[in-house]
Amino acid sequence: MEQHKFDNDTGFKSLRVLHDIKHVKKFAKLSIAIGVIVLLALFLPWTQNIRTRGELTTYLPQDRPQSIQSIIPGRIEQWYVREGQMVHKGDTIVRISEIKEKFMDPKLLNRLAEQIKAKEGSQSSNSGKVSALARQVEALQRERGLSLEKARNKLKQSELKLGTDSADIQAARIDQEIAQQQVSRADSLIRKGLISLNEFERRKIKLRETTAKLTGAENKLSISRNDLANSVVELSSLDAEYSTKITKAESELNSAISYLYETQSELAKMNSELSGLTIRSGYYFVTAPVDGYVVQAKVSGVGTNIAEGEVICTVMPLNPELAVELYMKPMDIPLLAKGRKVRLQFDGWPAMVFSGWPGYSFGTFGGEIAVIDNVDTQGKYRILVVPDDKDLAWPKQLRVGSGTFGWIMLKDVPIWYELWRQFNGFPPDYISASEPTGSDITNKKVTK
Repeated sequence: MEQHKFDNDTGFKSLRVLHDIKHVKKFAKLSIAIGVIVLLALFLPWTQNIRTRGELTTYLPQDRPQSIQSIIPGRIEQWYVREGQMVHKGDTIVRISEIKEKFMDPKLLNRLAEQIKAKEGSQSSNSGKVSALARQVEALQRERGLSLEKARNKLKQSELKLGTDSADIQAARIDQEIAQQQVSRADSLIRKGLISLNEFERRKIKLRETTAKLTGAENKLSISRNDLANSVVELSSLDAEYSTKITKAESELNSAISYLYETQSELAKMNSELSGLTIRSGYYFVTAPVDGYVVQAKVSGVGTNIAEGEVICTVMPLNPELAVELYMKPMDIPLLAKGRKVRLQFDGWPAMVFSGWPGYSFGTFGGEIAVIDNVDTQGKYRILVVPDDKDLAWPKQLRVGSGTFGWIMLKDVPIWYELWRQFNGFPPDYISASEPTGSDITNKKVTK
C-alpha cells in the first residue's frame, strides 16, 4: 500500500513505468538489442580514403589550352575570328604589320634578292679566276719540271764531256812526254852516229804533233769546264726563275681564293638574311596551331601594338583527353601508387556521398591514378587521374578548369579499427596497387 502511495504521490509517469516490472523487461531487451546492433555495426567494413580537391585538366599536354603568341612585335591590322568560333589548324587568326623601321620597306625582299644575284655573279667570276690561276700554277710547275730536267741532262753531258776531255789531255801529255824522250834520245844517238838524220827529224816531227795535240786537248778541256760552269749557272737560274713565277702565281691564287671565300661568306649571310626575312613575312599572319575553339582574346581592337611573345588569344583543342588534377599532402604520397582507384565528384553535378563507402555513393565517377609528380608544388604533390574504363563514363559536358572533389580509395577495414586509428592519429594502412580496394570490390559486384 505504501509503494502505491509513493508512486501516486510522485506525480512522475516515467517513474511509475520503471517501477512496473513488465516495462523494465522490455527496456532491458531493447537496450541489449541496440547494443548488439552497435557491436555488430563496429565490424562492418569501412573504406579508408584520402580526400582532396582539384580541377579538371587534360592528360596530354597538347590537349591543354594553347596560348597563341606573336613571334615578332607588330601592330594588329585585322581579326579573322571571334571568341567561341571553331578554327582548324592553319586558319588565320589575326594579321599584324611591321613596326620596326628596319623591316618596313615593302621592297626589302626584292632588293636583297637583287644583291644576292649580283654577289652570285661576282662569285662566279672569281671562281673562274681561281680556276685559271690554278691551271697557271699547274702549268708553271710542269714547265719547271721539264726545264730543270733538260738543264740537268745538259749538266750531265757537260760533266761527261769534261771527263772525256780530261782523259784526252792526260793521254796527250803522255804521248808528248814519250815523243820528247825519243827526241832527246835521238839527239844523243845522232851525235854518236848511231841513227840517221832522217830518223832524228821524224822524231822531232812526232814531238811537234804530240805537242799540238796536247795544246788542242787543253783547249777542249777549258771549253768543257766553261760549259759545265754555264750548265750549273743555267740550272740554278732556271730553278730561281720558275720559283719566282710559281710563288707569284700561287700568291695571286691564294688572294683569289681568299676573296672567293669572303664572297661565299657574304653570300651565305645574305641568303640567311633573305630566308629570315621570308620566314618573318610569314609571321605577319598568326595561325591556329590545332583544331579547336577560340576561347579568350587577350588583345582587343585593331591598331594595337603587341610585343614579341605577347599572348593574343587562347585556343582550346577539340576532344581533349580529360584528366583530373589533384593535390596531395606530402604525408599521403607514400600511400599512393599508379593504378590506385579514385572516386570523383564534379562541381555542378549532384551527388550523394557516404563518407566511409565512397564506392557505394551516388553521382560520383570512377578514375585511377596515372601520374604522380616527384616534385612538390607549393608544399603539395600533384597527381593526374584518368577515367576508369571499368566504371561509368565521365559526363561529356565537363569543361577544363572545373572544380573536382576526389576520394583516393585505400583499404577496407572494420569500423572499430578505423575509429581506433583516427582516435590515435595513425595514418591509413598502406597497400600495394595490386591489392583490392573498396572500389575494386564494388566494381566486381557491379560486373557480376
